[in-house]
Amino acid sequence: MATKSTSTYTNSYSFSKLNIDENEWVENMRKSVVEHTEEADKVEVCIFTVPSVLLATDPASYVPQQVALGPFHHWRPEVYEMQRYKLASARRTQKQMNISFERIVEIMKKNDEARIRACYHKFLDMSGDALIWMMAVDMAFLLEFLQVYLMKEQGRILKKVTSGMSHLVDASGKKLSHMAILRDLVMVENQIPLFLIKTMLEAQRKQTAHELTAEQTLKTMLMGLYHELSPFQEKELPDVDINDCDHLLDFLYHMTVPNNKELGIQEAEIDIDKDDITEIKGGGGGGEEEEESFAKQSDLRRFMDYIWTTLSKSNAGLVNFFKKILFGKPMALLMKLPWKILSSLPILKLMKEPIERMLEKFQGEGEEQSKEDGNEPKAPLIEEITIPSVTDMVQAGILFSPVNGGISDISFDNITCTLYLPVVELDVNTEVFLRNLVAYEACVAAGPLVVARYTELMNGIIDTEEDAKFLRERGIVLSHLKNDKEVADLWNGMSKSVKLTKVPKMDQVIEDVNKSGQQRFYY
Repeated sequence: MATKSTSTYTNSYSFSKLNIDENEWVENMRKSVVEHTEEADKVEVCIFTVPSVLLATDPASYVPQQVALGPFHHWRPEVYEMQRYKLASARRTQKQMNISFERIVEIMKKNDEARIRACYHKFLDMSGDALIWMMAVDMAFLLEFLQVYLMKEQGRILKKVTSGMSHLVDASGKKLSHMAILRDLVMVENQIPLFLIKTMLEAQRKQTAHELTAEQTLKTMLMGLYHELSPFQEKELPDVDINDCDHLLDFLYHMTVPNNKELGIQEAEIDIDKDDITEIKGGGGGGEEEEESFAKQSDLRRFMDYIWTTLSKSNAGLVNFFKKILFGKPMALLMKLPWKILSSLPILKLMKEPIERMLEKFQGEGEEQSKEDGNEPKAPLIEEITIPSVTDMVQAGILFSPVNGGISDISFDNITCTLYLPVVELDVNTEVFLRNLVAYEACVAAGPLVVARYTELMNGIIDTEEDAKFLRERGIVLSHLKNDKEVADLWNGMSKSVKLTKVPKMDQVIEDVNKSGQQRFYY
């Protein structure tokens, strides 16, 4: 399919119709003002349009090519042709339900219309009937498509696909149409609220003692979809509660970037009574603890950088000597200690007052610089854009080792100079999957943009097809693409990010890699 221009997609992806029925418009306004419920105000927006900075890089990765789900792309002629297949799915679904399809629509309109509208960050300029019928028919199609993954997860073989879907859906997942639909399902603008899908499943299934519940069935389907789409080879998967997920892409994001609860990690408070030092979970709340802990790690880092700059202007022998002290492992461990502990050490106790005066100066300079940059905290530009390519790292003696895990398993061993990267399996779906995770993360993440940082890291170390070939030969990249050049192009094409971000663990890996490479060149 030929790629359309960005402007074409930007103008055509709206659900708005050219000919507006004024009476219908007035009725929508009346309902929005008069019949709007307080419950709807509590629903957080969870379905967004793609940030324009990302959409401009590769529109085809964010705009559905085969099937539209939900209102954002419903009226586009290119995907509206699928309507007859959706309606066929709805007719087959109706035969499996314990109540009529029309009754389901009535219940959804009465109970869920306001909640559905609240999920989308754009005003849905369509009648309640049009919206609910659209959702119900789209869900029937989606559930029929996901049946393939239910069967796979249960170890059953789907021997036959319904005739109406036979040329679209493939039990082996190899048909081009099947792959195109898969890519459309993960797009940010093509999501349907998950609570609606569960409602449809509950109406569709006649529960017996030995069958899965609707919730269990939905999770099994989504797990199958994750296994189909995820490029990572994790040994242990997080336990994601679908009731905590807003839609299909949100589930996939939680599987890729799980939180502590989903990883089964308990966050415990640390309380050390001996020195009256308390580390409060979450931090950053101000108060006496914050005032006593004068120097933050970033302040100490600036102090060490200052010393290093001074030393670098002196004798080369002294530089090498102090370099081992300032940037070696003992100092790295010291840097992690609170200032209250550091300042009580015998050597540093004598230096406490002059160091604090210097740090005050550095803090003032940092605040002035922040004002010049628009008062927004930014990740260090050096770590963001500077990391050697695979080829350069190999020449510097850095080793590479594959890890059967996810993004959180990226690490660097300073002793063996080994960079551990998760095994990533690339196919025709991977780029769309990762791009939409990055776009969704940019819309919802309150913390670090983990997936974005990972794609930036891979973009940084893979410059050429030789870099891609090396990682493939080491078993880190498993490619189903045509050649190593396509692998390099995939990562290099995803360098665009919405904003700079700090991901402490990954940033530390980047810093350690840079230091290790520099030290090996120096010595």
